[in-house]
Amino acid sequence: MSDSFRLSVIMPVWREAATIEATLAALQPMREQGHELIVVDGGSDDDTVTLARPLCDRLLESAPGRAVQMNAGAVVARGDVLLFLHADTRVPSTALAQLTRFWHGNRAWGRFDVRLSGQRPLFRLIAWLMNWRSRVTGIATGDQGIFVRRPVFEALKGFAPITLMEDVEFSRRLRLVSRPYCIHDPAVTDSRRWEQHGAWRTIWLMWRLRWRYWRGASPDSLAKVYRSDVRN
Repeated sequence: MSDSFRLSVIMPVWREAATIEATLAALQPMREQGHELIVVDGGSDDDTVTLARPLCDRLLESAPGRAVQMNAGAVVARGDVLLFLHADTRVPSTALAQLTRFWHGNRAWGRFDVRLSGQRPLFRLIAWLMNWRSRVTGIATGDQGIFVRRPVFEALKGFAPITLMEDVEFSRRLRLVSRPYCIHDPAVTDSRRWEQHGAWRTIWLMWRLRWRYWRGASPDSLAKVYRSDVRN
């Protein structure tokens, strides 16, 4: 295995004009070191595309849906490792060093621990529970910044084209290849979802959706529940 590797960061976006410049600016040091940043827009009707274009290496436009968008980005990516990153999540400053350790290891994929941006003690508890659940189950969510070796992603044919739970479904298949490589320096994800809709209400909603998915409910039916409860 080569000592060096190339990383492709793939970011699905939709209506992110308010924050996309700051999000992409934080990733410019990676680009300066030769890594690749791909933004895939799912049909934004604001200034997301205009603002993002000068701050990334490739800007694609695709049908909406995170799974579809992330797969579209992976098709054109040239990296040895693919990192799928939400537009409201920031990786730690140590990310490249940690991903280099992953590259030299034998795990097929991995994820970051997560921390919520809000300062309430409850947010620390939520993040701790998310990380604990992930360590126990070997399942990761998109908020944790899933990364995977390109040959593994291609062998598994990427994300299933489903409307919700694409991260859980994909990590279930990845788990059959190897346990995840867990980076403990946390990625910070925006706590606005919990702040806008209520922390306990959001916790209840997400656990209810996961329980129903585990019981066999279709992603389409779960997406309808999610959209009826959460407003952007």
